[in-house]
Amino acid sequence: MTEILRYHPEPDELAYTFGGREPVRRVKPGTVLELYTEDCFGGRVRGVDDLASVVCEFPYLNPVTGPFHVDGAEPGDTLAVHFVSIEPARDWAVSTTFPHFGALTGTHTTATLQPALEEVVWLYDVDSAAGVVRYRARRGDYTVDLPLDPMHGTAGVAPAAFEARMTITPDAHGGNMDTPELRAGVTAYFGVNVPGALFALGDGHCRQGHGEVCGTGVEAAMNTTVIVDVVKGAATPWPRIESDTALMSTGSARPLEDAYRISQHDLVTWTADLVGLDTLDAYQLVSQAGEAPVGNVCDPNYTMVARVDKRYLGGATAYEGVHDRLRAAATAYRRR
Repeated sequence: MTEILRYHPEPDELAYTFGGREPVRRVKPGTVLELYTEDCFGGRVRGVDDLASVVCEFPYLNPVTGPFHVDGAEPGDTLAVHFVSIEPARDWAVSTTFPHFGALTGTHTTATLQPALEEVVWLYDVDSAAGVVRYRARRGDYTVDLPLDPMHGTAGVAPAAFEARMTITPDAHGGNMDTPELRAGVTAYFGVNVPGALFALGDGHCRQGHGEVCGTGVEAAMNTTVIVDVVKGAATPWPRIESDTALMSTGSARPLEDAYRISQHDLVTWTADLVGLDTLDAYQLVSQAGEAPVGNVCDPNYTMVARVDKRYLGGATAYEGVHDRLRAAATAYRRR
């Protein structure tokens, strides 16, 4: 019988780092986790007059739910996390601009002399039944409905070497990658660095454009269901994502070109291993068949994604077919 764990953290149970924290629960591989995650502001920005710089306290931003100790996960293994569903927990969401955060403003690392951007909040109506979020201009009479496309900006495991990393920073352990590819129906893969993996999840977005150019998506609390499993003896150097139709590799670094190279290198070497190709043959295949969606160009590290359709990979199966097994488990869970 499938084990189901429901966990709705209290505000003081939320985590703000990957690593450096004891697990909130221990679970077995195959467990279904029904989780509540708070938005990146901890629910404190609730209207256009709630400026994050006033109602939030740094570094208590971008909280995650967890971590969860997965029994049997050891360094050198891979944690597989299948996203069964991601559903907005409220009928509203928010987005903001910040004075020194985002792709089109000066920051402490890109120092410029012009005035900082103004801090502005946009409030979105979330209509889950209609499948839309409603954008309203703050300084004009313009409204448009955008498709609801829920995702999680932040997911990952504890880093290696006793490190604790702020949740806002993406790296090889996962973290705040902010890729819209992390949506319901996919399986994410994280290399295990510590016993139990210590998986955590947060930063739900009702939708987000590629690059998260202003620094925030349509930030929302989420009710999210995942299934966790362990692939023994399988190394995963950078977080990977598998959908029904594609394989994806991520890379997080600065400058953006290094994030791009990391993701492409991982996809090329992964493709070579799966299909049994020479590295340069895989390089040529990915060069002509691959895509490169942008995750974020605003966080402490930027994130790029390298993607290739499975139809070009000759029926190769990743991670012993765990995506298909977890997808079947998700179907059984929904039918229970």
